[in-house]
Amino acid sequence: MRLLLDTHILLWALNDDPRLSGKAHKLIENAADIYVSAATFWEMAIKVGLGKLDVDLDEIREYCSKSGFVELPITLEHAIAVKDLEHYHKDPFDRLIIATALSEPMKLLTADPQVAQYTSLAMLV
Repeated sequence: MRLLLDTHILLWALNDDPRLSGKAHKLIENAADIYVSAATFWEMAIKVGLGKLDVDLDEIREYCSKSGFVELPITLEHAIAVKDLEHYHKDPFDRLIIATALSEPMKLLTADPQVAQYTSLAMLV
């Protein structure tokens, strides 16, 4: 299974956060390929710059690399696919990550019920 991690799932996995469910752990461990979108790093970079998130982006990138996660660039196809999404929620990063999962296609691992409304590809954990 190809699995795309939502931003909070990546952060929880990195920090071994108890909010990361056992189901999420198993899915990550058993996935054939795990992807992290450039949109995730863009979102984190903006939040770091605004003082809303205190993380070292280089450390997170190294964690992803050591864990074998695949960096997924944002493509024009991903960006254009955002226009077809319902408006359940307005977060532009979530919308781009959802559009990415739909375009590729791949499963999207999230703990956000609003994100899970968009597609059966979203796995609410």
